[in-house]
Amino acid sequence: MAIDIKKHKEKLKNDEPEIKLVPFIDILFTLLIFIVVTSSFGAADVSHQDNGGTGKPNITDSSGNNEYYMIPVAGLQKVTVNGIDMSDQIKDNAIGVQAQVMDQGRIDINPQDKSITITIPSGMDPNKAVRSPETG
Repeated sequence: MAIDIKKHKEKLKNDEPEIKLVPFIDILFTLLIFIVVTSSFGAADVSHQDNGGTGKPNITDSSGNNEYYMIPVAGLQKVTVNGIDMSDQIKDNAIGVQAQVMDQGRIDINPQDKSITITIPSGMDPNKAVRSPETG
């Protein structure tokens, strides 16, 4: 039995390389599982904060004029401060609320009624509690 070397050489020249996908996918999944298992996932540590998590802005955390904070409400139509209608201060569906009101007062936002009800601390002027937000 003779080996036909010419036929064998032609067969080798015409062979196209193949990429076998099944072993490739197996290797990728193995790497993915390895990365997930060896990674450490954890929650952020917030125990070092002293403000008690009130959700109110901290004046020392930002720079610039912090006297008023803007509260936007989609389609805002009515703002009352201690029962006084201050809706004329609404601009671009938002209102500026004084920082002392944010810290010591109470702000109730009702998106269904498109209104904000503000209760200010005692001794504060209702006209200084809110103002029209600045633009630009």
